[in-house]
Amino acid sequence: MCIAVFVWQAHPLYPLIIFQNRDEYHNRETKPLGWWEDCENGGILGGRDEVAGGTWMACSKQGRVALLTNVLELHSLPEARTRGDLPLLFLQSNKSPKEFAEELVKEAHQYNGFNLILADISSSSSNSMVYISNRPKGEPILVQEVPPGIHVISNAKLNSPWHKAQRLELRFKEELTKYHESEIPVKEMVEKLMRDKVKADKSELPGICALDWEFNLSSIFVEVDTPLGRYGTRSTAALTAKTNGEVTFYETYLDKDMWKEQTVSYQIQKLQENGTNPDSEALPHI
Repeated sequence: MCIAVFVWQAHPLYPLIIFQNRDEYHNRETKPLGWWEDCENGGILGGRDEVAGGTWMACSKQGRVALLTNVLELHSLPEARTRGDLPLLFLQSNKSPKEFAEELVKEAHQYNGFNLILADISSSSSNSMVYISNRPKGEPILVQEVPPGIHVISNAKLNSPWHKAQRLELRFKEELTKYHESEIPVKEMVEKLMRDKVKADKSELPGICALDWEFNLSSIFVEVDTPLGRYGTRSTAALTAKTNGEVTFYETYLDKDMWKEQTVSYQIQKLQENGTNPDSEALPHI
């Protein structure tokens, strides 16, 4: 399970800010944040699930961003296609977010439940963001334009009023208000927002799976021991995109039970070609 909060087209300095927690079994093979040079077109930046080969959040040098969460449901299909491929397919395509999502509608039933955010931040004239989900089952799959503002996505529909989602949205708003139009202290906000272990009251749980399991997943930061090993938040990412085309991707992640961190910054290529702030290529700071 994962959770993300983001502000879209509602901040004077940042067209997009995303804070995201990835929850997974700690023993699942994963590569931390890095450039996927082996992908078609190259230039994709994100973490990598080494088991299924996909990702949960990534961006491209061309100014495209994709964010994926799974939908909490009682049963899943073992033969379903890998959801983690969806961000990669978008980042490697030339379609707009809306065009890609509309094409995906035709094949969405081949995947277990997912929520997918797709954005293009390559220039002020082309900025767009859409949301698509293939749940609830049996309902028409709609492609929705995401309006400017603050949004939260967890393991139900976008902006569903789950305890952890509402708590994260409220605290995110409070932190943004502190800094007004100034640059935000990313690492400080990660610690304040994404390490929150407060759980929901059991009466607030959605009632989809076993009550104890839902209770353990009801905090923003998750940690629980299971028969299959420790499960919970194993990485936190923060992505910021400035109006001048500068993208910064910060990740703190577990590596053999130790928390490490790194930051990668780069300039969106389309803006470089137009003569806007032609800085050097991505420079990792570890």
